[in-house]
Amino acid sequence: MEVVPHPLADAVGAAAARLEGVALPTPLQLNERLSTTAQVWLKREDLQVGRSYKLRGAYNLLAQLGAQERAAGAVCASAGNHGQGVAYACRRLGIRGRVHVPSTTPRQKRERIIALGGDAVELVVGGDTYDEAAAAAAEHAARTGATVVPAFDDLRTIAGQGTVAAEIVAQLDGAPDVVVVPVGGGGLLAGVGGYLAARYPQVRVVGVEPAGAASMTAALAAGEPVTLPELDTFVDGAAVRRVGDVSFPLVRGCGAELTTVAEGRVCTEMLDLYQVDGIIAEPAGALAAAALDELDLPPGATVVCLLSGGNNDVSRYAEVVERSLVHRGLKHYFLVEFPQEPGALRRFLDEVLGQDDDIVLFEYVKRDNRETGAALVGIELAHRDGYEPLWKRMEASPLKIQHVAPGTTAYRFLV
Repeated sequence: MEVVPHPLADAVGAAAARLEGVALPTPLQLNERLSTTAQVWLKREDLQVGRSYKLRGAYNLLAQLGAQERAAGAVCASAGNHGQGVAYACRRLGIRGRVHVPSTTPRQKRERIIALGGDAVELVVGGDTYDEAAAAAAEHAARTGATVVPAFDDLRTIAGQGTVAAEIVAQLDGAPDVVVVPVGGGGLLAGVGGYLAARYPQVRVVGVEPAGAASMTAALAAGEPVTLPELDTFVDGAAVRRVGDVSFPLVRGCGAELTTVAEGRVCTEMLDLYQVDGIIAEPAGALAAAALDELDLPPGATVVCLLSGGNNDVSRYAEVVERSLVHRGLKHYFLVEFPQEPGALRRFLDEVLGQDDDIVLFEYVKRDNRETGAALVGIELAHRDGYEPLWKRMEASPLKIQHVAPGTTAYRFLV
């Protein structure tokens, strides 16, 4: 195949040369569980330095700084993964760095930033949100002349992320049929999609966003980046309120498809990756694989899913399990008004609860000045189709029962 010059594709090639000996060539592994009709491979960027692909873009940008820029130092804002990439790159290149993170960043990620950056990097924790950390980083850059290292909205960062695509093609000894990419600010999709569109335009590229943070989908619909009024931050590595001004036109121009996946489906895939495949993936890392059920994949097609990161705090697994159960229709919450009389709970257990239904939460408030007392009851079902008969028994019961549906104000407040 004749290689035609292309600015982004050529920049990706140059980035790959800079990253040689720095970024690991991560494994490309065939996954039997996901290969039901198509042949599904996982690109294991969770095994990269810093346990995510972010090092690729950070190092590619910093390696191109001139002597004066290096002397002035570098600064970034991060929710965790990008900061680790910047920290490691600064240490390797001998650049003084500063990483701003919000107070909500898990301790595990803070500790990894310090470990990877060593004496070369200062970690600054401040503010409650990423936006506050970004404002602090920008103020530091304006005051000191330090170079801001964007997580996604810079061509040098994007070209570094695009080296993932070049590596996939080399490992397969040819282009795959489909590449599925998680999307946050759009840097990874811009780099991977742009490279493949230039060099292998026959490849179908699919970008996957969390349903509660679909900023690229909103931007494509509006024709320009827009700011989401609401944001579900559970998939923290991809929860971006506004995509990049640089990454957006590259994504639009590469012809990538966009789809969204419910956060509960992401949790189910995280658990499958862990329990079946022995892979620890963070929520954003599981996005691409979680979308496969929604894609119309030709039988026998070669499909690559980018597993973008593995920085998942073990303390989050309780919430992961909870969200997965609710998404699969196996866990439900109800507000039940019990009469203030002996045997009321026993009748509920005997007449309403099914043989395979399990009470996993029961919070009761007895009020001496009322004839009834309210209880929040969580019920886990053995099978999804057990909900309909459960609800029919509830409707037939003399008790006043209200289903607390996911997404409602009451659900967010109580659960």
